[in-house]
Amino acid sequence: MTRSLIDIRRVLTQVEDIHHEFGPVPAQPLRRGAIAAVLANPYAGRYEPDILPLMDALQPVGIEMAQRLCSAMDVPPAAIQGYGKGAVIGAAGELEHGALWHVPGGYAMRELLGWKADAGTGAKGLGQPGNALAIVPSTKKVGAPGTALDIPLTHINAAYVRSHFDAMEVRVPGAPHADEIVLILAMSTGPRVHARVGGLKAADISQWDGQR
Repeated sequence: MTRSLIDIRRVLTQVEDIHHEFGPVPAQPLRRGAIAAVLANPYAGRYEPDILPLMDALQPVGIEMAQRLCSAMDVPPAAIQGYGKGAVIGAAGELEHGALWHVPGGYAMRELLGWKADAGTGAKGLGQPGNALAIVPSTKKVGAPGTALDIPLTHINAAYVRSHFDAMEVRVPGAPHADEIVLILAMSTGPRVHARVGGLKAADISQWDGQR
């Protein structure tokens, strides 16, 4: 599959440092970043039974976006502790078009952060600590230009690590047009800046199954 289905109009990157939330200032601020690509929706305005070609065409897009985001955050991949993804589909598209981002967006970040197809046990992603074992959380909706999307964030190795439950609001002014899609990746360097509600700690991950 060629990249002929891919027509990117804009790319927006945002990075923020959170120094405190009215509490003690941590030694290192929490850094969160997101990258959003605005591209033409080749299936806009009609029902297309076979939409999988776009999923394949988005694979290199996801890889490039993940790399650009990490670079924009000015941290090495090893510093990333949380991730998430999402999509806003223009009004002439359908929710399922955003679902095409699950594989290209998720695996692009996981591979950048060290996920391996055969780690330790022979099963995908199992048996080796620290290689983006957790599924990448996601959200999507159909929306008008300027629609904001709260991108969920969870720990890269264990979805039950409560301190890393977070969300980052992302919007691209003027996008998506009705015949466009906004594809988003987000990453963070740590837990919520004042996380203190208990639950599994990142230091206590023991199962290495992507959950605990």
